[in-house]
Amino acid sequence: MVDPKEQKSKNNPKKSDIDQNKKVILNLLVVIALFVIFVISVTILDNNVNRQRRDNPTFSDLISEIRQGNVSSIVVSEDKTLLTVELFNDPENRSRDNVKTRVFPNISPESGSPLENINNALGGESIRIGNGDGEIIYREISKSFWTKLLESPTFQMMIQIVIIALIALFILKKLGDVNSRSISFGNSRARLQDKIDTKNKITFADVAGNEEAKQELTEVIDFLKRPEEYIKMGAKIPKGVLLVGSPGTGKTLMAKAVAGEADVPFFYISGSEFVEMFVGVGASRVRDLFVQAKKRSPCVVFIDEIDAVGRQRGYGLGSGNDEREQTLNQILTEMDGFETTTTVIVIGATNRPDVLDPALLRPGRFDRQVTVTLPDKREREQILKVHAKNKKFAADVDFGVVARRTSGFSGADLMNVMNEAAILAVREGKKEITDTIIREAIEKVMLGPSLKSKIMTEEQKKLTAYHEAGHALVATVLPKAKKVQKVTIIPRGRAAGYTFSDAGEQDAITIKKSEFLAEISVLFGGYVVEQEIYGEVSTGASNDLTKATEIARNMVTRFGMSDLGPIAYQEEKHLAFLGKEMTERDKLYSDITAKSIDDEIKKILDEAYKTAQQIIKKYRSELETLATTLLEKEVLEYEEFNELIKHIANPPIFNEKVTTTV
Repeated sequence: MVDPKEQKSKNNPKKSDIDQNKKVILNLLVVIALFVIFVISVTILDNNVNRQRRDNPTFSDLISEIRQGNVSSIVVSEDKTLLTVELFNDPENRSRDNVKTRVFPNISPESGSPLENINNALGGESIRIGNGDGEIIYREISKSFWTKLLESPTFQMMIQIVIIALIALFILKKLGDVNSRSISFGNSRARLQDKIDTKNKITFADVAGNEEAKQELTEVIDFLKRPEEYIKMGAKIPKGVLLVGSPGTGKTLMAKAVAGEADVPFFYISGSEFVEMFVGVGASRVRDLFVQAKKRSPCVVFIDEIDAVGRQRGYGLGSGNDEREQTLNQILTEMDGFETTTTVIVIGATNRPDVLDPALLRPGRFDRQVTVTLPDKREREQILKVHAKNKKFAADVDFGVVARRTSGFSGADLMNVMNEAAILAVREGKKEITDTIIREAIEKVMLGPSLKSKIMTEEQKKLTAYHEAGHALVATVLPKAKKVQKVTIIPRGRAAGYTFSDAGEQDAITIKKSEFLAEISVLFGGYVVEQEIYGEVSTGASNDLTKATEIARNMVTRFGMSDLGPIAYQEEKHLAFLGKEMTERDKLYSDITAKSIDDEIKKILDEAYKTAQQIIKKYRSELETLATTLLEKEVLEYEEFNELIKHIANPPIFNEKVTTTV
């Protein structure tokens, strides 16, 4: 039960960083653009001055050029202060196509027209200057409005002032953002999904399985829909609901479905987002979160991985008054301080309820726990169909069979299986997802990709074939063992080969002693075959021995399945947190009892070993057939395997033997 939209967002964890980088680049471009405009305006303002400084001509120089016959034309600016003069590059040829331009100042614009000033300076010389008819072309031009405006010193000064003001405002705004960020550092980081957001709305129809958990949350939904009726009746709804379950079972999706069914705003935040390196920030964020929630009530506040801040107090290695504990104290205060009329439901999710502070679980806070369990066969089939909606499947795909093959898978695992199957189908160029592809996807999720290119010697392949045939043969003969679905000697992950079994039609909630014994015997199957065929064992049985020993130890120390009687010598192990287990004893029994425990464990393992040995010796011909077929085909699917050993499945001779062992 994994939300596809949530999974998609998890695949893009750097999106906020990318948006932040885009903002930084955009701000940099704005600053560069303002700077360029400022430089251009300054250049336009000083253009005339710079040009005059470069030439530094005088009116007398112009008269001298005219007398020498070097002038081709004279153009007078509108303000009559400057004379743009074209001079011949080659005065002898006097070609108007070969000229250069030079600017001269007018002698005195107020004393008369430029033409009169030039004629007066020439005196009586007979040099013709006119409007195109004479030797020297003379004309006065008028500038456009925009040219006058751009060249106006007043306007240019205003442009510079505006640009400087914009740059100053931009810098002040950035400084303000820094200050506001420092001030808002204690604001809540919760994401809000409003009730009008119908696109991302999730309901219980999107959550397959866990019908009991849905039923438990139904009255919470009903309270959010009709709070007035409950308040009028004097009823108090649980203020906090704690969703407990293994990773991937759909706790977050369940919380979103509650908000979607009730059609109320949904605040989502992770427990780790409360805690920062600065003391007091986490408590401030908690206060801000609940202030926002009360403004939008009725609403749902979902705190994922609440064990990040809700761990039991008083077991820290340092000071008890640390940031995490302050954050937890604030959560406790806010949850217990709700007004009776405030319709805010807090939903927490964790897979470690054992480490939570007792004050967090008392009535008035998280006073109701809802267990979100792993799906059974029927629920797995429903989940598979949910994740198969947008995919194309072949006619040979039976989701009931797939559900049986995926015993122990969570909703996230099942979604991963469907996704891997789609990827494999595209990789192989298929138009549809076939049953073979789904089987490959299941095994890939469990063990990793197949290593078909891995080079194995014939001796290694033969050893692996006999080893796996031993597992499969013992599992087939023992009636309490899980039935074989596939045997292969193709390496996958860290395994040279493997025997794939299912849990039957129903998933076991409790396991009997006979089933444990059968499982240990199956694990010994490969070990016994190596001894019978080769006279020695290999390292390939190391993992089998580890699992068998662990099962036997749990039977003796936890489940009372030995001659030591109904007593538990070992508590279920949990991960150490904040030094709590440093003060606990490593074991709860004496050294004499430890010797008895070891004897009982060895007794169980010896009897299981003898059972596997009897089966291997009795069905030696079937073992050879299985090993030979595996060497030839490398893979035996259920149909082929069942055809080879159907005549020996569940023989009566071993039914009573296994149940009375030990």
